[in-house]
Amino acid sequence: MFLKELTLIDFRNYQEASIKPGPGINCFTGDNGSGKTNLLDAIHYLSLCKSYFNPVDSQNIRHDAPFFVIQGVFDEHGKEESIYCGVKRGHKKVFKRNDKEYERLADHIGKFPLVMISPADSELVTEGSEPRRKFLDSVISQYDHRYLEQIILYNRALSQRNALLKSFSHSGRFDKDSLEIWDDQLISYGNPVFEIRKKFTDDFVPIFREYYSLLASGKEQVELIYDSDLHKSSFREVLDKALPRDRAVEHSTAGIHRDDLDFRMNGYPLKKDGSQGQQKTFLLALKLAQFEFIRNQVPGKEAPLLLLDDIHDKLDEQRVKKLMGLIRDARFGQVFITDTHHDRLASVFNELHLNYTLFHVRNGEVSPVPLNQVQEFS
Repeated sequence: MFLKELTLIDFRNYQEASIKPGPGINCFTGDNGSGKTNLLDAIHYLSLCKSYFNPVDSQNIRHDAPFFVIQGVFDEHGKEESIYCGVKRGHKKVFKRNDKEYERLADHIGKFPLVMISPADSELVTEGSEPRRKFLDSVISQYDHRYLEQIILYNRALSQRNALLKSFSHSGRFDKDSLEIWDDQLISYGNPVFEIRKKFTDDFVPIFREYYSLLASGKEQVELIYDSDLHKSSFREVLDKALPRDRAVEHSTAGIHRDDLDFRMNGYPLKKDGSQGQQKTFLLALKLAQFEFIRNQVPGKEAPLLLLDDIHDKLDEQRVKKLMGLIRDARFGQVFITDTHHDRLASVFNELHLNYTLFHVRNGEVSPVPLNQVQEFS
């Protein structure tokens, strides 16, 4: 599976652009702010129906344009699959596959799996638990539709429970029977999510540690611990215990929506004790393990798309070489890389004898660089 055509209209800084990537490694080079990352974000839209960086769709429309369109053509075992994403101000997002509109965007997730690696991933270390839960959901949802469905239903029930807690506070009346209706739904939808997350973590950690060992020059011991209230108590007990606090703050303070992943190095929190280089290597290993895990979930399924944004921001030259050496492996399929300096990538590719397709990006315009001009361009 690979993306063979990408077309943009009024998306971010692109008035109009069209490219034909190669099935292997594709490089977008250009100055900061030229639009390289926006190309990766457009590909992310085609796979996961949303931006990797900005969750507000309308804010991805170029300047004062009324809409944006992203279209892609994938080659899946020789069969063309056409994907359309359109966002118009004041209207709901339209998503189509082969000209047939999806009733639910969730039905598209996992059709064209993708892993993005970006400097923005640092929030997985520096921020609170929400980005780490989103990471969990992003990995699992791309191969387990039952999980995605349970998450959607859980969040709907959670929203209703929170609204009820607020109404209790405003009316001064507490109705335990009404609350238990939503408690039952949280338990029904939340328990399967907990079990799937627990199994995922058990299976994922060995792959993650292997990648960290391949990338790291040191001998650090890394850990990834799934933290949930449900490890020690039943969901019912968790909700009952939290009820006084829930009523005081007017929202649900316990449940699987508070789960977290604990990143540790040599037994200590990565955020406090890991150096900047160790944190970057930790995150890169995490994302490569995500790639490997998704690829292994569906027998016979081709590799996910791999998007590497501004890779030299994350790693030193030695680790970039290690990463490119891994990408050379047949396990990896189509790869998209951005960098400000083509010569840095070219030296690594030439050393490893890697072929690649090069595009130069400038002020929202994308130009392919013919193979016979790649050397001159560098």
